[in-house]
Amino acid sequence: MINRIASIISSTLVYSAPLILTAIGGVFSESSGVVNVGLEGIMVIGSFTSIVFNLTFGGMFGDWTPWIGLLVGGLAGVLFASIHAVATVNLRADHIISGTVLNLIAPSLGVFLTRVIFDGRGQTDFIKESFGYFNFPVLKEIPVIGRIFFQSTSLPAYFAIVMTFIAWWLLNKTRFGLRLRSVGEHPQAADTLGINVYGMKYAGVLLSGFFGGMGGAVLAQSISLNFSVSTITGQGFMSMAAMIFGQWNPIGAMLAALFFGFAQSLSVVGSQIPVIKSVPPVLLQIAPYVITIVALVLFVGQSFGPKAIGKTYIKSK
Repeated sequence: MINRIASIISSTLVYSAPLILTAIGGVFSESSGVVNVGLEGIMVIGSFTSIVFNLTFGGMFGDWTPWIGLLVGGLAGVLFASIHAVATVNLRADHIISGTVLNLIAPSLGVFLTRVIFDGRGQTDFIKESFGYFNFPVLKEIPVIGRIFFQSTSLPAYFAIVMTFIAWWLLNKTRFGLRLRSVGEHPQAADTLGINVYGMKYAGVLLSGFFGGMGGAVLAQSISLNFSVSTITGQGFMSMAAMIFGQWNPIGAMLAALFFGFAQSLSVVGSQIPVIKSVPPVLLQIAPYVITIVALVLFVGQSFGPKAIGKTYIKSK
């Protein structure tokens, strides 16, 4: 029984880690008032970049390769998100349209570059240096709890959880977070207090790119282990749903992402859960998307984001 629970929790953490990181990114962007539906595209770029880096430098950095690839994926996400920042802040484009364009560009760009780099093939080679499973020293020896939470588990998931609390502290306990949230609530009032509204919006969007890129990098280096057009299949939208479900709060978004991660893992661990082991596998595979839609339908009307979210700010007004 303990082994079964441990397997379910471990699988849930593996699938939750990318969603947690990307949802945190969405919180930063939308706290500044910029809607970022381009999280899916940002994850695609992060996953592609991390896999290419991993394949290129795996022999040089060894076990550290996935973690450096995580950072590289985050930086690639920042560059890609800067397109959204320029479009929405400087060019005053519609936030939804700009984000949708990112989602359309990213998969095509990723597949094109894959074909260029990998001799016309539509997917990359599989990486040898992946995140894999991790055993926490000392903690794994704790009776029952150690077996469930700290043996053969996902270290990136615990990294994502730590980043969640850092993000909460940054948004709620620092001057930067207060200014970012004030820009998302009432940019005109923030401007009169001397806050650089455009700068804060840029910061929010670029942070969303960094976290979204890391989310894509974690997924690619722990689940798919290569890059193809099907590496990212809706996880960015699930992260947005987690952000909304979590009321634009990093901790709430993390808890929602854990729930969606569990839904994603059902196709892997469903056979170990007595209640659903008889459910056809195809239904378990579509379950995360159905649950995402149901959650949005039930809770989106009860969720209240920043008051100025999605509104273009013009300094002269």
